[in-house]
Amino acid sequence: MLLRLAEPVLAAGAQGQLKALLPIEAAPGQQEERRKVSHLEALGRTLAGLAPWLELTEVPRTEQARQLRYAGLARQAIGHATNPQSRDFLNFTQGGQPVVDAAFLAHSLLRAPTQLWEKLPPATQQQVVQALQSTRVIKPGYSNWLLFSAIIEAALLKFTGSGDLMRMDYAIKEHQTWYKGDGTYGDGPDFHWDYYNSYVIQPMLLDVVSTLVAAGKENKDLLAQLWARAQRYATVQERLIGPEGSFAAFGRSLAYRCGAFQHLAHVALHQQLPPDLPPGQVRSALTAVIRRTLEPKGTFDSMGWLQIGLCGHQPSIGERYISTGSLYLCTTAFLPLGLPPTAAFWAQPPQDWTARQIWSGQDVKPDHAL
Repeated sequence: MLLRLAEPVLAAGAQGQLKALLPIEAAPGQQEERRKVSHLEALGRTLAGLAPWLELTEVPRTEQARQLRYAGLARQAIGHATNPQSRDFLNFTQGGQPVVDAAFLAHSLLRAPTQLWEKLPPATQQQVVQALQSTRVIKPGYSNWLLFSAIIEAALLKFTGSGDLMRMDYAIKEHQTWYKGDGTYGDGPDFHWDYYNSYVIQPMLLDVVSTLVAAGKENKDLLAQLWARAQRYATVQERLIGPEGSFAAFGRSLAYRCGAFQHLAHVALHQQLPPDLPPGQVRSALTAVIRRTLEPKGTFDSMGWLQIGLCGHQPSIGERYISTGSLYLCTTAFLPLGLPPTAAFWAQPPQDWTARQIWSGQDVKPDHAL
């Protein structure tokens, strides 16, 4: 399923045809505005989910040829997207949205440093650096958007040795003040009932701080604190997945489908799940929510591109800022594909997840706040 999602985006991008081939489904009256940004959305978000699998060295023999192909497509697509001379050069500076999707692209580089950075030709690496740096003209909103600027700078720090420490530090400190307790942050000063702790906040915050710690520019104690909160939120996320793989449809950006569980997938990828949350149980839960949100009729159009919806084609569920490219955040539910077959996530047998246990009458232990 992950490769079904990635195929049209990367095949078009590798040929320098993403602008020509990506359909722009959007809210009424928004199509032309979203056409300016949807292509970078599609590429950055697809790679953010695909990157750990591309980086996996212990890939099963049956997947090796496909992994090699998609890594090559990804690098070619990045080359076109960041080359000012290419017909597929994407928008990194006009409007506010490009900082969002340059951030997802930066996150993909952090998740696959060998395949998506080291194996790029030097000229393409320079193009990527220039494209990421160019987003500094965009002032992020006083919200989770601070992390978009921060993770771009984290990638620049890792790959060039020079990133704007102030942009990173400001994002970290503000999110510390926005922490609401029990593993959850506000999106800005206020708390919102939505999935932005998973879509953006915790995965990016963890990787910004991890990058800084690795560079000797942040305290390990802070990272430990963030992981403790992340483990609690992973527990909450697992409990949000219903017995049949559905989940409570509240908050904005529901058209990101199973991307609502990027955080749970991210914690699983890093093998940091809480001791009382078996990896095999999380695999079963994520599989259920992936199938529930990506298998219904109408999820894809006749050419294989995603359509707006949470369960099938539901165009009215998309906000004004949602377009076809936005939808590819769903790929982040597949992050554990970056784990080798021997990892407990894959090796453990299937297990009922918490909601299935409870609603089938099984005896379960109580939940506790952090």
